[in-house]
Amino acid sequence: MSRLQPLNVNALTPAQQTLVQAVESGPRAAKHGRIGLMGPFGVWLRAPAVGQAAQAFGAVLRFQTQLPENVKEVAICTVGAFYRAKFEFAAHAPLALAAGVDPAALEAIRSGVEPVLNDPGEALAHTLTTALLTAHRLDDDLYRRAVEQFGEQGLVELVTLIGYYSQISLTLNAFEVELPDAMTDPFPD
Repeated sequence: MSRLQPLNVNALTPAQQTLVQAVESGPRAAKHGRIGLMGPFGVWLRAPAVGQAAQAFGAVLRFQTQLPENVKEVAICTVGAFYRAKFEFAAHAPLALAAGVDPAALEAIRSGVEPVLNDPGEALAHTLTTALLTAHRLDDDLYRRAVEQFGEQGLVELVTLIGYYSQISLTLNAFEVELPDAMTDPFPD
């Protein structure tokens, strides 16, 4: 059960309405349909200035980077699995599959098992994400390989993406955001 009571959409403040409008008229809605108050957006409505900044930052990371979709989704799903953020993994697993990530590799990521990722970008994204989440840094060899694979800009984008989705995962977990009926719980208790 979520720690937050549902908001009455007819009683939102002007700042909250502006946030909903930004989410529902931005690139997420254009790509995935109406999002509404689900996931982290429902939490961020309680602090709409934070939500406005977070949703804009996330839109840049999701839709305006040079990273391939499959690489981004491997990183996002690795973060979601690491934190066992139910909503995040459930929302991004279908996006990872649509981007071409192998279903068996995605299941391994969900299960906390080392995945077999044949795409070099996906494999490096998973390794790099895991290193940052567990060791909190990149050793010299991993850094060098990442710059060779993604370039400096791509590496900045990837590291920032990992941080952003860590923030989302922690937000979802802190407030125990529930899954909508259409999503399957990837980490049943």
